[in-house]
Amino acid sequence: MGFQVEATINRNYIILIAALLLLAYLPALYDLVIDWSTDGNYSHGFLVPLISAYLIWRKRRELSQLDFSSSISGLYITIVGVVLFILGNAASEYFTIRLSLVVTLFGLVLYLFGHSVIKRTWFEILFLIFMIPIPYVIYFSATFPMQLFASKVTGALLNFLGMTVVRQGNIIHLPTQSLEVAEACSGMRSLVSLLALGAIYAYLTQKRFSAKMILFLATIPIAVIGNVFRVFITALIVYTSNVNVTAEPVHSIMGASVFVIAFILLLILGAILKRAFK
Repeated sequence: MGFQVEATINRNYIILIAALLLLAYLPALYDLVIDWSTDGNYSHGFLVPLISAYLIWRKRRELSQLDFSSSISGLYITIVGVVLFILGNAASEYFTIRLSLVVTLFGLVLYLFGHSVIKRTWFEILFLIFMIPIPYVIYFSATFPMQLFASKVTGALLNFLGMTVVRQGNIIHLPTQSLEVAEACSGMRSLVSLLALGAIYAYLTQKRFSAKMILFLATIPIAVIGNVFRVFITALIVYTSNVNVTAEPVHSIMGASVFVIAFILLLILGAILKRAFK
């Protein structure tokens, strides 16, 4: 009887904390949904919490058999999350507010359920970071160098093939028309989505942590290579056929090709790592 009363109190305590957390972060969650709906760079944000929830649901039997024990270190992490939340609201800094949600959630799970639970759910919680848009200062500081890199490599490859092209910054001048590697073609959009994809793929397919990290970090050069290939093929099509590559469905097909190429490279690297880390 005493155990049932204690379990009921603990359950009500957890429900109360979850309700307060939801209430505090409701405006931030609403703004996140708006960003996912209006910014194509983060349309994958809708899937991130669903994927995290599904991965935890898969472990429901394993988690139900664990002995829950509170951890004081979780309380310290929760305090850090709350401080970030307060500072973010004071400075109207959306990224800090949203990041504090993940930090607070991680801390609460550790505090309420202990190390045995967080050991099995750390990835699912931290994966929620991929639903948060990158701060604009970081996004735009990375976008232009990626534009230049794609245009430089494409121009060099075309010249290597004996084609007459002149590059000025992120603009490639072809005999028939000029091709601008615009912000949307920098590869930043595909990089953000592919990082989330790479994280899931590495987590589900690799056993060793070192292999997981190698595969995840390899997503960055793989995404860059995929985007360079896209720009190169686009320039090649324009050079040889003068097709309007900005028109649909050509533009969408070229964009999808980045994901196809990147995913194939991830599969190949994943298979290699599996053999190497047996």
